[in-house]
Amino acid sequence: MKRILGLLIVTVLVTSCVSKKKYVQLEQNLIDTKGELQQTTLEKEELETKMAAIEKRVEIYNANINSLQTENATLQASNDQKMDFLDDNSTVMSANMRANLDATLAQLSAEELEGAKTLKDSMNIAIAHNLKKSISDSNMENEGDISVGIDQTVVMISVADSLLFRSGSYNVSRKANPLLAKLADVINAEPSIDVMIEGHTDNKGIHTEEIVDNWDLSVKRSTAIARILQHKYKVDPARLIPAGRSSYVPLTDNSTYQNRARNRRTNIIIMPNLNKFFALMAEEEVVSLEE
Repeated sequence: MKRILGLLIVTVLVTSCVSKKKYVQLEQNLIDTKGELQQTTLEKEELETKMAAIEKRVEIYNANINSLQTENATLQASNDQKMDFLDDNSTVMSANMRANLDATLAQLSAEELEGAKTLKDSMNIAIAHNLKKSISDSNMENEGDISVGIDQTVVMISVADSLLFRSGSYNVSRKANPLLAKLADVINAEPSIDVMIEGHTDNKGIHTEEIVDNWDLSVKRSTAIARILQHKYKVDPARLIPAGRSSYVPLTDNSTYQNRARNRRTNIIIMPNLNKFFALMAEEEVVSLEE
């Protein structure tokens, strides 16, 4: 009996020691877990604070972006009403200029507008139309063997040889002065145009002490007209382009006297210069705004 009681006492003591050791271990684990939880909570609070700051910053950025987008849309809409870009995006025209262009184009036939594939084409055709009207208003066509027409985007004035020169000569006839005076008036009134002067001959060869051949004659005739326009009628020489074509661009064959007479001519080609045109229009609008 005593032996059994002793075994029981030993068993209780051993069990008590093990339980106390496990309790101490569990208690330490609990303390460690609470510490980790507290650290995690602090880190979570720090992250939440940082996230709140980031979200606030993103909200401000988004508000700024929306504001800029709204402002940009407003400015774009305003610019769309005021400006049109040409096809190369290098030049703009104002609403007033576009209105004037539309008014001019409205006067033209479908055939005349056929070549207007782009806004730039339309500008050239409109300017050429206005130039032809200016020439018609000057009664230049009444001066003799003169024809005026629009060839694509330029105004072509073709003057018969008999009105300008004596046969085989590059000295300009006095009877050409009224024509050249009116031509100079049109050129000087339109600073946005350049003028090419083309000399054409028939296929009859020529060779004198002063003239080498038809190339020489055609060039001498065009430069003679350019000099008169420059010196007598004060046309800016930078806008004049003399050229000689000899007999190689005939209107018809040279088989008859009448045909050869048609081929002997001087073409005055009036070419719109869009860069000059827009620069002048811009100056006019600035002056208008200042007034």
